[in-house]
Amino acid sequence: MNSVTHKPRVLIADDQREVREALRLMLKAEGFDTETAGSPAEILQAVTTRDFDAVLMDLNYTRDTTSGREGLELIARLRAVDDALPIVVMTAWASVDVAVEAMRRGAYDFVEKPWDNARLLTILRNQINLRRALRRGQRLEAENEILRSDGESILIARSPEMQPVLDLIQRVGPSEANVLITGENGTGKGVVAKALHTASARAQIPMVTVNTGGLSEALFESELFGHVRGAFTDAKTDRVGRFELADGGTLFLDEIANISLNQQAKLLRVLETGEFERLGSSKTRTADVRIVSATNADLREEVAAGRFRQDLLFRLNTVEIRIPPLRERRDDILPLALQFLEQHAQRYRKQFRGFEEAATLALLAHPWPGNVRELDHAVERGVLMGRGDGVRAPDLGLQTAAPPAAVAPRLEDMPLEDVERVLIQKALARYGNVSQAAQALGLSRSALYRRLEKHGL
Repeated sequence: MNSVTHKPRVLIADDQREVREALRLMLKAEGFDTETAGSPAEILQAVTTRDFDAVLMDLNYTRDTTSGREGLELIARLRAVDDALPIVVMTAWASVDVAVEAMRRGAYDFVEKPWDNARLLTILRNQINLRRALRRGQRLEAENEILRSDGESILIARSPEMQPVLDLIQRVGPSEANVLITGENGTGKGVVAKALHTASARAQIPMVTVNTGGLSEALFESELFGHVRGAFTDAKTDRVGRFELADGGTLFLDEIANISLNQQAKLLRVLETGEFERLGSSKTRTADVRIVSATNADLREEVAAGRFRQDLLFRLNTVEIRIPPLRERRDDILPLALQFLEQHAQRYRKQFRGFEEAATLALLAHPWPGNVRELDHAVERGVLMGRGDGVRAPDLGLQTAAPPAAVAPRLEDMPLEDVERVLIQKALARYGNVSQAAQALGLSRSALYRRLEKHGL
C-alpha cells in the first residue's frame, strides 16, 4: 500500500499498561494504527526496525521517578535513528523546564497527563500531516528530476518484424509480470519499457529508470535503496532510493547484465521479499514495484560463464521481449527518421519539408550498426547542417564503405578519439561479444558501454 494513503501509524510508549491500553483504544477509534512499547529498549527496537508516522511517549519509565531523564535521553537516540520522526512527549509531572528541555532535544510537542483527548489528537494529526507533506515534497522533487531527464519517446513499429513485440506489449503490459527486454545497443529497449509501463495499471506513477551498468559498488545501494544522513562522508541529508520512489509503479533496470555478483545478491533479496534497508539504517522498508529490465547481453551465456546468477535471471525473466536490430526492420527506418526530423527541427527552430531523394536512399542503404540511436543522431546532424528545406545526403554524415581506390588512414595519423573508436569497432567485430571485447581492450563492461554510447556505436 502506498505510504501516502495508509492509516497513520503511531507508537505508544508508557511504562503503565493501563495508560497504553487507554491510548490505544482512543487512537484506534479515531482511525489510527498503533503499536505499544513499555520500556526505552522496546521503543528503540520498534523505531529501528519499523516505520512510524509519530511516537507518543512518556518521559519516565522507572518506578517513583519524576525527573524525565530517561525520556530526555531517549529522544536524542530516537533522533539519531530518524531525524524527521515526530515525537510527542507526555508526563504526569509537567514543568516548563522539562518541556523546554524535551523540545530542545528534538521533541515536536508536549502533553501533560491527564491528557485532553481533543488536544492530543490535534497535536498528533498536525505532526503526522507535516511529516507526510515533507515526504511528498521529497518524492515530488525526485520525480521532477526524473521527468526533466526523461525525453519524450514514441514507439514506432510498422514493420512485420516488430509485430511480435507489439503483441507482447499488449498482452503483458497490463499484467504484474517482470519483463526482460533484450536487443542490441540502440534498438529502443527503453522505449519498449515505457510502453509496457504505460499499458499497465501503474501508469499514473512515473516510471523510474536506473542505468545499473553505470553504478559503482559504492553507489549501488545508495542509488537503489537510498541512504540516511551520515551513512558516508557526503551524505548530508536522507535520500530516497529508486525502489522507494517507484513504490506502486515500475522500476526500469537498464544494462542489468553489468552488475557484479555482489550487487546481484542484494537485488535478488529485494525482488524476493520486497524488503530493503537504506544505506546506514537498520530499519526495514518495503516497496511494491514491478521490475522491467534490459540488456544487450545473452544472460544465459552469462549464467553459464558464472557471471550472472541463475535465480536472479528467473526473477527478472517472467517474460522476455527481444527487439530486432534496425537492419532487420527496414520498413521502420523512414517513419523513424521523419519522427526524429520533426522533433529536431522543432528543437532547433528550423523548417524542413523532408529528406531529399538521395538522402532517403542513403538512409535506406545504411546498415545502421548503432540502430535507432544512430539514426536519431544522423537525423539531428542533418537538421543542424541542412540549409535548404530538405535534408541532403551529405548533411546526414553517414559513413559508407570506402571506394576501392581509397586508402585507410594510419592509426598514428588519426586523432586520439578516432583511434579509440576504431579499436573498439575492431574488438567488437573480432569477438562479437561485449564481455570479451572489453577484456581484450583492458576495460570493464560498464566502461566499454560508456565509450560505445560516446561514439554512437
